[in-house]
Amino acid sequence: MKRRRFLHIGIEALAAGALYPLARAVGSAGAPETPPPLLAVAHGPSPAQITRASIEALGGISRFVRRGDRVVLKPNIGWDRTPEQAATTNPEIVATLTTLCLEAGARSVLVLDNPCNDPRRCYLRSGIAEAVRTAGGKVDFFEEERTRKTAIGGEKLHEWPVHPAFIEADVRINVPIAKHHSLAGLTLGMKNWLGAIGGPRNRLHQQLDRSIVDLAAFFRPTLTLIDGVRILTKGGPQGGSPDDVRKLDTVIASGDPVAAEARGALLHGRDVDELPHIAIAADRGLGRARWQEAEELRIEVP
Repeated sequence: MKRRRFLHIGIEALAAGALYPLARAVGSAGAPETPPPLLAVAHGPSPAQITRASIEALGGISRFVRRGDRVVLKPNIGWDRTPEQAATTNPEIVATLTTLCLEAGARSVLVLDNPCNDPRRCYLRSGIAEAVRTAGGKVDFFEEERTRKTAIGGEKLHEWPVHPAFIEADVRINVPIAKHHSLAGLTLGMKNWLGAIGGPRNRLHQQLDRSIVDLAAFFRPTLTLIDGVRILTKGGPQGGSPDDVRKLDTVIASGDPVAAEARGALLHGRDVDELPHIAIAADRGLGRARWQEAEELRIEVP
């Protein structure tokens, strides 16, 4: 059965942390409390506020991050592009997640990616490095010599160099941007894990669908938040033309990476059946591809 709830929330209530109690109250009076929804989809003009709203709707950041946890955030910082070009994750989203994790008592929050372009330019022009540092987090540059050859245990990937920060973290949060990709069709959460590994990544494109599912199964994020503030409709993954960017002012959050992936595809008008890796991931027990059968909470933040 398809279950959707809609909630219009003011900024004052959001700041007070009142969203989740309000979300549970949507429905019949006197009904028993329900668990958090599978998916939260927040829409509004402020990337920071919709990020907070989506996490609150899922039960709050403390559902995912505990005091003393070492947290790694994995945004897409792969290209020498500005936020307006929609090739990298929105910096306000990454900064807000950093703040939320620290508010929950995280010992540390590290932001890391393995860019395709020059890392320092990518970190600078994306706005992510400055935003994360201002929020109290740490950014680090991916260095190939620090990777460790690691048993992935996948169907396609048996062993591959992985950055140890992703292995050693207590909590991994995947923060991709939803954008067009010339080879994969779309790049969302699962393909974003290519930025956590080293080695000859171009080799993975030969069986990309199975390779990215292997990575998703290995990293198993605690939380996935998909950036749909701006999406890149063509010319991806690098983009560059403002004509290829569409502003949606939306984020999608879920503790289920497959449901997040499937719902994220809808931002581009794509169905699950058009993206084979989603069905592969669901078949391997990584999550639910048919998100329509679960509960989704939509939040409108003015």
